[in-house]
Amino acid sequence: MATLVLSAVGGLIGGKAGRAVGSVIGLAIDRRLFAPKGRRGPRLGDLAFQSSNYGALIPKLYGANRVAGTVIWAVDLREDRKKVSSGKGQPKTTIFSYSASFAVALSARRVLRVGRIWADGNLLRGTAGDFKTQTGFRLHSGGEGQTVDPLIASAEGVSATPAYNGIAYAVFENLQLGDFGNRIPSLSFEVIADEGEVTIGDIIKDMTGAGVTADCPTTLVGFAAYGDSVRGAIDAIANAASFSVCDDGASLKFFEQGATASGIIDRDLGAARGDERAPRLPIQRRSASTIPETLSVSYYEPSRDYQQGVQRARRDGGARRESKIDLPVVLSSATAKHIAEVQLDRIWAGRVETRLRLPWRRLDLLPGQHVAVEGSSALWRISAANIDRMAVEIDLTRLGEGRPTATLADAGRGISQGDTLHGPTTFHLIDLPAIDVALASAPRVVVAAAGASTGWRRAALLMSIDGGNSWEEAGVTAAPATIGVARTVLGTGSSCLIDEANSVDVELLNHGMELLNTDATGLDTMKNLAMLGNELIQFRSAMPLGANRYRLSGLYRGRRGTEWAISSHIAGERFTLIERDALAAINVPSGTANLWVMAIGVGEGAAPPVHSLLVPGQAVMPIAPVHFTNTRLPGGSRQLGWKRRSRNGWRWIDMVDAPLAEEHERYVVSITGADGTRQTETNTNGYLYDATAQDADRAAGSAAVTVSVAQIGTFGPSRSISQTIAL
Repeated sequence: MATLVLSAVGGLIGGKAGRAVGSVIGLAIDRRLFAPKGRRGPRLGDLAFQSSNYGALIPKLYGANRVAGTVIWAVDLREDRKKVSSGKGQPKTTIFSYSASFAVALSARRVLRVGRIWADGNLLRGTAGDFKTQTGFRLHSGGEGQTVDPLIASAEGVSATPAYNGIAYAVFENLQLGDFGNRIPSLSFEVIADEGEVTIGDIIKDMTGAGVTADCPTTLVGFAAYGDSVRGAIDAIANAASFSVCDDGASLKFFEQGATASGIIDRDLGAARGDERAPRLPIQRRSASTIPETLSVSYYEPSRDYQQGVQRARRDGGARRESKIDLPVVLSSATAKHIAEVQLDRIWAGRVETRLRLPWRRLDLLPGQHVAVEGSSALWRISAANIDRMAVEIDLTRLGEGRPTATLADAGRGISQGDTLHGPTTFHLIDLPAIDVALASAPRVVVAAAGASTGWRRAALLMSIDGGNSWEEAGVTAAPATIGVARTVLGTGSSCLIDEANSVDVELLNHGMELLNTDATGLDTMKNLAMLGNELIQFRSAMPLGANRYRLSGLYRGRRGTEWAISSHIAGERFTLIERDALAAINVPSGTANLWVMAIGVGEGAAPPVHSLLVPGQAVMPIAPVHFTNTRLPGGSRQLGWKRRSRNGWRWIDMVDAPLAEEHERYVVSITGADGTRQTETNTNGYLYDATAQDADRAAGSAAVTVSVAQIGTFGPSRSISQTIAL
């Protein structure tokens, strides 16, 4: 700065007096070289938007800040495609997904770490360092000896890849863009450059280097030095501490009110101007009508995710107007309130000014210094110093008294997002019977997935039909499902009546899940449908027991043909609330004997969860017949009969038979006796077990036989209905 250089030259030429003259001349040159309109410092909102402009300025970060950064490297979006079957006889659909790899410069000085990251205003990375969307991430802290990033080097070549020494930057590798409309989102980063608060003095010394001292203990949570000049950056924080600047010829000094002040004694006041003495302490006061009544300070509020906050100070007696200070710094609400009060007090005090004439020996007084004047209780700042007819003439502005630091302030309420861990995936693989009106045209299973944490969002699904030797993509999970386990054993009941005798306690996976009561109308419309073990049930009442537990009662049992599983319950079996929005369907190739499914989410470790199903496909299988009849005919023959059920006929419609839902009506009848099992097929819902066949079975040593009937469907047989017949 001219002040510093010219002061040094003056000191060499004329000692103490020459140094003072040099300071005055240098200050005038400073005012021309660093005129306010010619510099650019940080402003509120400067770092809120991400850019990729060539030559964009990169801030120096101090403390904790939220910055958008500047994209310094990127490659084209990566496109992945896969074909998904839409059903039997339908063409496959090609689904595209995209990911992006890029680097973002954050700070022009070393940083310690990156905390939270926001994408389009939503949390992408939480406080614990967990990502809500799948991505690779690396932080280069900005040291002078940092190595090149391996991803950038692999794309550009090692020799063509800079290490960006002195620049802290983050690298994203294959950030999945499905959550952001298949485009790169606007990112902002919580960057920690110094743990804890940082003093204004340390910031000034770091930016200016040698030849500068800074006694400015006021602390900030964070500051981003940004702009086209050091002075512009320093000016941006001047109102945060109300510091003064003084050049004593040896160094440029920054100091706050309360630092050591020079004294002016009474006998030095009113030095003569020629033959007449000047007034000793002339006071000038500007009208209070020119002073604002209210002062507001805008700043970044850390407790509200670094969004802009405002604190106000008010003093009666001024003009009915408000003045505003924009502080592009991160502050606590209490500190911002304190600054507003101090600055308003400073403005009011500053309306009192004086001009003193002092003897030549007071050439040691320099612009920017604070002085105490004998006979005045106030502290003053020297705003200008001149030499006039062998006297030193100084202009003084009264300083405020300051305010206590223990200021109470309300930061206000922000719209905060829940920052919960995504956590590992828990999923249930369910061979679900047909529950839709439309018939399934191919075997399929459903996946209901969630996490132990309420922050869980989704996971990618892979499937294998060869025992896990090879895997292929099977889509992604749906919305988080309501899942858990049974903590008691559900007793046996009837599928024909409402089970009021039994109940079951279930424990849900996390505290964000809940179960609700319903009524008869809700049950009729298939509300509160759940898979418990292998039985589909409905429940009328869900009584909270605490600790994520509910007691389910008022049960409809064996829904959709699952009455075969009514007596198979055990403690610890899985519970899944069947909600369409929470189920992801996987189409299974016909003839699959064993299906394996793997879920890979953001929170998975080295061993993602895997489940398997034997011979999946209940959704396309016929339902077991019911109402087996055995009518003895004259001559000893028996007419066996049964009623057909349909996977597309669950609504009772008067005078109308249930639709077939299969290509043909066919049944397989199995008769098991002492000599083994024989089978025959029929295309009607009856079979004649004649007397001759019964005699043959008795002759083979059978006192009784078991007759089983299953319907033959397009994709396989139903479960059987059986009856034992004594011979």
